[in-house]
Amino acid sequence: MTVAATSSTRQRAHVPQTSMFLRMIYRAAVLRRGRALSALVAVCVAAAVSTALLTLQFDARAKLQREFRNYGANIIVAAKDGTSLPLDAPARVDSLLQGRGAWAPFGFVVARTPSGEAIVVAGTNFARARELDQYWSVSAWPVESPCLQPPCAVPALLGVRAAKAFPDHTQSLALTFQGRAIQLATAGTVQTGGAEDSRIYVPLADFTAWTGLSLSTIEIEASGSTAEINTTLDSLTRALPDAEVRPVRRIVEGQARVLSRAGSTMLASALLVVLTAALCVLSTLMGWLFDRRRDFAIMKAIGASDRLLNSFFLVESAALGLAGALPGFLLGLGVAAWISRANFHSALTPRISVLPMVVGGSVIVTLLAAMFPVSRLHRLQPAAILRGE
Repeated sequence: MTVAATSSTRQRAHVPQTSMFLRMIYRAAVLRRGRALSALVAVCVAAAVSTALLTLQFDARAKLQREFRNYGANIIVAAKDGTSLPLDAPARVDSLLQGRGAWAPFGFVVARTPSGEAIVVAGTNFARARELDQYWSVSAWPVESPCLQPPCAVPALLGVRAAKAFPDHTQSLALTFQGRAIQLATAGTVQTGGAEDSRIYVPLADFTAWTGLSLSTIEIEASGSTAEINTTLDSLTRALPDAEVRPVRRIVEGQARVLSRAGSTMLASALLVVLTAALCVLSTLMGWLFDRRRDFAIMKAIGASDRLLNSFFLVESAALGLAGALPGFLLGLGVAAWISRANFHSALTPRISVLPMVVGGSVIVTLLAAMFPVSRLHRLQPAAILRGE
């Protein structure tokens, strides 16, 4: 009975203390609503800007990576010394990428037109080339279909400069390679401003059947950061030791530079706003401490411990950070959506993963801002303050 009575007494004593603690925090916010509102607005603005910038950074990174796919391959796997790649090379590449990028196989030969003019013919998988090289300007992509009634013409994609080698390239085209002939039917033309304009592209299966050669090159667009692309390079080098694996530096370095600059700019902007909000919160908390120094002096005089006063002040600060973070997050999502629509002309994907970062960051900023007032609270002398000194 004695133990139960003691436990019940402690519980009854704890409830009034907790209730008084919460009422003090509530009254501090209500009676000093002007100061509380200014700090709340500062935290809300900082949370909104941080939410907008973090959301835009994640969304812009994804958008930029998709945009860089328009520049084609950033890794080239090529056979050494004019040989062909292993037959299972495409399967190895596909296994290593695991959906994190696109790739297309290519084989190249120099064929002859009926007039004896040399022209480069490339065999490829048109579906994969279309996915990889989205920057190609193609009038119509060939449809790969089996030849049901040989001899039949093979569908081909002509570069705009290669088409000039044929007086009427809309008709069937004849080419020879090492005495073996092939008939091509123009399905469309391609223009890139590069070497592709001088080539003729045919299905890889027909290319192999005609030339007896397999693919010699695999072009890869590996998605991810520079570190991830370098990891993919190392994996490809180990998986294909007999091939030459090299990055397309101008694309890899350009992608890294743009992503790095975009991330650094947004991070610097967010830190500047957060620092400004922290100074505003610090000013507000110092004002709270000055306004309530007599209250704290009385609490100390009647036996309140430093731990209780610290808890009171820190809980106020954390509540301020939490109260400003939630509306700031919603406001930041709206701002980010508007910026994305106005500048990128595309919808924004809200990222809930940003919420814990913003809420946690807001609470941490307000708690850090409270450290200096708490240190002043420790040095508060009740006797001197109550005497009016």
